[in-house]
Amino acid sequence: MSSATASPVSTAAAKAAAPSATALTTIDAILADLFARLGNRQDQLLPVLHGLQDSAGYIPPERVPEIAQHFNLSRAEVHGVITFYHYFRSEPPPRCVIQLCRAEACQSMGADGLLEHAERALGCSLHGRSADGTFGLEPVYCLGQCASAPALTINEAVFARVTPARFDALVADIANVDNNSREAV
Repeated sequence: MSSATASPVSTAAAKAAAPSATALTTIDAILADLFARLGNRQDQLLPVLHGLQDSAGYIPPERVPEIAQHFNLSRAEVHGVITFYHYFRSEPPPRCVIQLCRAEACQSMGADGLLEHAERALGCSLHGRSADGTFGLEPVYCLGQCASAPALTINEAVFARVTPARFDALVADIANVDNNSREAV
């Protein structure tokens, strides 16, 4: 869509979704460091993508051409790698990412019911965000906690034998920390 035909709503939404200049400068520095350390052999594409996501929290779509050029790949090839792996994000993550294990052991121990509860409690489905944007709910396949299923992570901290009541307590703790932080400011 050209700028002459863009609606004010879609233009405003695009500006709101665009990363800030400061964030892009940081991403420039992260990419420069990754490119310098890992080189441009195509087998280093995944390590660069992991490094960028680990450092910046996501892989900005506007950086795909730069990454493709560095590795002498097409933008479609890099985009294909990013979209193939559910781990990679193309937008900044929510403040709190909850990953619920969807592997067989967790499913056999109640993960489906826990997922239904989590979706109701957060008001979003898998790959979604809560209405206030604080929580994101994502699937993950095996956290190595099969003997203590069902398991989940909250911002990479692993919790096992999670019941709906424990899930509610974990989410309430996060909400309380948020409220206390706002009161301290």
